[in-house]
Amino acid sequence: HVQLVESGGGSVQAGGSLKLSCAASGYNFRNCQMGWYRQAPGNEREMVSTISKDGTTTYTDSVKGRFTISQDNTKVTLYLNMTSLKSEDTAVYYCANVGLGYWGQGTQVTVS
Repeated sequence: HVQLVESGGGSVQAGGSLKLSCAASGYNFRNCQMGWYRQAPGNEREMVSTISKDGTTTYTDSVKGRFTISQDNTKVTLYLNMTSLKSEDTAVYYCANVGLGYWGQGTQVTVS
């Protein structure tokens, strides 16, 4: 049974930082591309960042230079370090393996 569980969300002031974690169970994403996605109220879900099995990373333009995706050496925890947060970063953040259809339940990030 595969589970992805996000944590680390919360409320911060603009300019602050948060680090999201995504713990995987029943699943090791060593050979998979993983990603962080977000959905703000009234908006469609969008890709924030991805990391491929060889470590190549991508970011949506609005977070480049502010967010960093990473994973631990055991490939069971995915991270998203978010700095210089803006109000427009407010959303529910999800980790996912889109290709396999694995999604976490999401964690709320609110920037005021």
